[in-house]
Amino acid sequence: MAQKKITFDSFIRGVILGGIVIALLMLLKRLSSVLLPFFIAWLIAYMVYPMVTFFQYRLRVKVRILAIFCALFTLLVIGGAIFYFFVPPMLAEFGRVKDLLIAYFSDASYGSNVPSSLSEFLRQNVDSNYLSRLFHQEDFLAALKESLPRIWQLLTESVNLLFSFFTFLLILLYVVFILLDYESIAEGWVHLIPLKYRTHVVHLLTDVKEAMNRYFRGQAFVAFCVGILFSIGFLIIDFPLAVGLGLFIGLLNMVPYLQMVGFIPTIMLAILKAADTGGNFWVILASAIMVFAVVQVIQDGFIVPRVMGHITGLNPAIILLSLSIWGSLMGMLGMIIALPLTSLMLSYYQRYIAHHERRLREQDADAEDEEA
Repeated sequence: MAQKKITFDSFIRGVILGGIVIALLMLLKRLSSVLLPFFIAWLIAYMVYPMVTFFQYRLRVKVRILAIFCALFTLLVIGGAIFYFFVPPMLAEFGRVKDLLIAYFSDASYGSNVPSSLSEFLRQNVDSNYLSRLFHQEDFLAALKESLPRIWQLLTESVNLLFSFFTFLLILLYVVFILLDYESIAEGWVHLIPLKYRTHVVHLLTDVKEAMNRYFRGQAFVAFCVGILFSIGFLIIDFPLAVGLGLFIGLLNMVPYLQMVGFIPTIMLAILKAADTGGNFWVILASAIMVFAVVQVIQDGFIVPRVMGHITGLNPAIILLSLSIWGSLMGMLGMIIALPLTSLMLSYYQRYIAHHERRLREQDADAEDEEA
């Protein structure tokens, strides 16, 4: 089997290509503050586009700009309703959980019905004095800033960027302009690619588009449904922080099956409920696990097959790894472009391997013909 030798010329081309890639990444990081609003707007437009087409073609709103504003107004109404119905109960639940935590860790006799081994483990590993100071500070966000400086920095930078008036207006304008010519933008770029490479590039970006459809649109809808189902289930069993925990687990579901991490706060909240109500801890925990089981059955048996079909996207471990790597390299911009870039790299690598294997088979076939 003939193997291609690495020549000095090919080595230099590889080094130059690697240098170009590194330079592009450094340039993206340098311009991240400028590019981030555009990428956020493109992501929003990508998510909103099906609603715009629904208004324009199904509801017969002929003018595209009116369909765009109808879609954005609908999202604003839905967001306002969610805020009105969910945020006040969540704040009340957080206050209740805060009081339960302080009472549980400050009074050793509180929660005597909780298994002693579990109570001892928690009290030995949690500083009750620090917990009391944490919740009694006038500015709870200052405590979070002190405890989690890196997360706080990322959060405040993102919030300051997203909620500054100028940036918000800029993102809104980007969204409107992108949606106005979405089809020409999404399809017109093909003509910018040289004809020699056009077919190959189109195949690659088609793979990326399919992966993004599965992740952002499909998985986001699945995560939203799962969060609502968990919230309803926890409300039925009168679980502490029902709405907040349910939506948190739904958010975790943006990475498939990461919702299992939600078991950790669920166990802690089951302890607090048992200590507060005097109920049996194992019965309370079993009822919460039953909610997990029922939602998982509904998710795997009904929601996922109808939303995602039988096609699987990126492996959850690859999703987590790509978000971590690109987020570490480029901050929020890196987290936004992590999945498209990872999908593109994997797709290119798979096509390169397939092309290489096909060439090797052709060479073997030619060699056999010559021997014959």
